[in-house]
Amino acid sequence: MNAIGKRTTIDDLARSLGLTKSTVSRALNDYPDISEKTRLRVRNAATALSYRPLSHAQAIKTGRVRSIGLVLQVSEHDGHRPFLADFLAGITEASAAQDWTLTLATANSTSDAVRLLEKLSQERKADGFILPRTYSEDLRIDALRAAHIPFVLYGRTDNIADCAWYDIAGEAAMFEAVETLYNLGHRRIGFVPGGAGYHYAKLRLQGYRDGLAAVGLDFDDQLISANAVDKPQGFIAVSQLLALKQPPTAIVCSVDHAALGAYDAIRSLGLKVGHEVSLISYDGIPEGAVLSPELSTYSVDTNLAGARLAELLIRRVRGEPPQELREIGKARFLDRGSHGPVLLSSADLATQIAR
Repeated sequence: MNAIGKRTTIDDLARSLGLTKSTVSRALNDYPDISEKTRLRVRNAATALSYRPLSHAQAIKTGRVRSIGLVLQVSEHDGHRPFLADFLAGITEASAAQDWTLTLATANSTSDAVRLLEKLSQERKADGFILPRTYSEDLRIDALRAAHIPFVLYGRTDNIADCAWYDIAGEAAMFEAVETLYNLGHRRIGFVPGGAGYHYAKLRLQGYRDGLAAVGLDFDDQLISANAVDKPQGFIAVSQLLALKQPPTAIVCSVDHAALGAYDAIRSLGLKVGHEVSLISYDGIPEGAVLSPELSTYSVDTNLAGARLAELLIRRVRGEPPQELREIGKARFLDRGSHGPVLLSSADLATQIAR
């Protein structure tokens, strides 16, 4: 306010800067013909004078409501927990830094998510969308692509046309996990895939296979378990692997929630995690730090991921081409106690399990 009870207008702001109203408006709305120096000068003055544009007037002028859309599927195996709070904080903080907001909705299925994405766009509740947990074949992407609605993926997909994304190189983590276990003497290394249809599961399986090839180990499809995304499924998957005539002495899990079940499966056979059977996983969930031994896993900075996705989507809405908005981050390995040097050969391990 420039006086008690009087709202600062764009005319007041332009007058204080000695600029035209049009220049100030274009600077505030990030038009590319305005220099970064002028844009920063206008924004600093707007902050100093407590200028806030009327959202409905701004939407009429620019066709934008300056809002990021996010539809979460509560039908997901973990409802996007345990990292949802950090993820949303990253999005909202990065959005607020550019005077954008977040519009959040929940869906019960993929088809429901598609309906909500279209509805929020038609009702002008969001200018574009972040799509988390992408599938190799994703109906949400198809719908937004067909409607020419801007979007950014948290992940990747098979058909990358018109796709911008921020993702973590989970395949590189799986590759490194295999190398680490090989260097500790393991020669039978099992793998527990993630959720069927998710693109991350496809990438992490390929990373595991590439890791085997890099260290000179043959791929054995018997060492690939059923898909597992939670503790009960992880227990079943690892129990199946350890029932093989030549069981693995080490196992790589695509997701930590499956690794929780792996602990129970290994212990149910009288074996010790990190001793007779080594285990490396991916996600960095808090539960991994309270296990005994602590879970060796790859951790993801979900706050950073949320922030980068927000920033990339805003740039996409402003017209930057999607092929220039593709970033891959790296997971951080938490070197803990669930993996170690090989103690028993596969044959000796099978003998001990059979007792």
